Amino acid sequence: MRTYRDLFAVAEFRVLFVSQCLTMVAAATAGLALGTIVHRETGSAVLTGLSMFGGPIAALVASAFWLSASDLVRPRRALVTVASVIAVADLVQAVPGMPWPARFGLLAAVWLVMSTAAGAGVAYLADLLPHEAFVLGRATLNIAVGSMQIVGYGLGGLLLVALSPQGLFLVAAASAAAAAVLLRLGLADREARATGPVVRRTREVNRRLLGSPVLRPLYLSSWVPNGLIVGCEALYIPFAGERAGFLFATTAAGMLLGDVVVGRFLGPDTRDRLVNPLRFLLAAPFLLFWFDPHLGIALALGFVAAIGYADSLPLQERLLDRIPEDVRGQAMGLRSTGLSAGQALGALVAGATADLLGIGSESAGRAMAVMAVLSLLVSLALVPGLRRSRRHAPAAPEDASYPTSAS
Repeated sequence: MRTYRDLFAVAEFRVLFVSQCLTMVAAATAGLALGTIVHRETGSAVLTGLSMFGGPIAALVASAFWLSASDLVRPRRALVTVASVIAVADLVQAVPGMPWPARFGLLAAVWLVMSTAAGAGVAYLADLLPHEAFVLGRATLNIAVGSMQIVGYGLGGLLLVALSPQGLFLVAAASAAAAAVLLRLGLADREARATGPVVRRTREVNRRLLGSPVLRPLYLSSWVPNGLIVGCEALYIPFAGERAGFLFATTAAGMLLGDVVVGRFLGPDTRDRLVNPLRFLLAAPFLLFWFDPHLGIALALGFVAAIGYADSLPLQERLLDRIPEDVRGQAMGLRSTGLSAGQALGALVAGATADLLGIGSESAGRAMAVMAVLSLLVSLALVPGLRRSRRHAPAAPEDASYPTSAS
């Protein structure tokens, strides 16, 4: 299974792909709507960034207790529940006049629910496809993310001219509801991957995953440099105002290009060697935002930087090669939850930095450059640890010492 034709011949993969598209349209339009409302009401870069990227902080707290539900709950049920909750939450967000603290509370509640199924989709994909096709499948779903972010942010930016932010929330709710229906009708009802007490299993598996000297650098490399650069993106609205939707869209286009090239055209060994160069590419272009570039230059810089997000593909490939099947959902869910939480914290740090530097696009641009420097420094510090998980490096004994489904 090496081509897109082979991949899309699998009916359940088509369902995952289309539902991913619908979910990302919902996320992009709802995030733009909420960020616009909060920025208008507060004028705070910190709160604006948190409104768009802060929800995963709640999921990070929950991941210490419930993350193993990704393996203990039937995957179709988990995926349908999450899409349904998102649809209902977007409908509630569309109520006019709701104070922004209440909107933040609703956002946190949604992410608490999402945390229980954080790894269900990736684990379902790994079960569905042959092992050698996982990266192509994951890259193709990432293409859905990138392309639908382009559609969602671009459409959202245009709709904000004609509609209120509440109207965008209705678009998001309809998209998420359609995803829930498609998942319910199009996926097989597979058995849960494991059994056991949720809280005890979650803590034990998390401890072993994060305690591994081989796996820990993979998790940190997925979470921290990426999160700091998403902090840059959280400043797009303070930097570009109502034109921020175009910045989000071109950034998504760069991410799409990276996933296509790395996921479809590069072999496993080449992907593996590009882990560090891609992480450096992700941060370097944002250094130039210190000089408050014109919007056209900013669009080009965001596009080039976002190609570096493709580092997630070889990092996930390394992780999947090192974990047993009965903790696959939790292991990938931990990566996903930490990634989202890192992005939320990056948004918080970036917003605080921008507020300290002043008001306006120039302070936002300089804050982006600061975040890029931090990302590059972290990436450099993680280079030695990543050598332990290289493609042809020997497996360490502790990588196999996870609790089984009987734990």
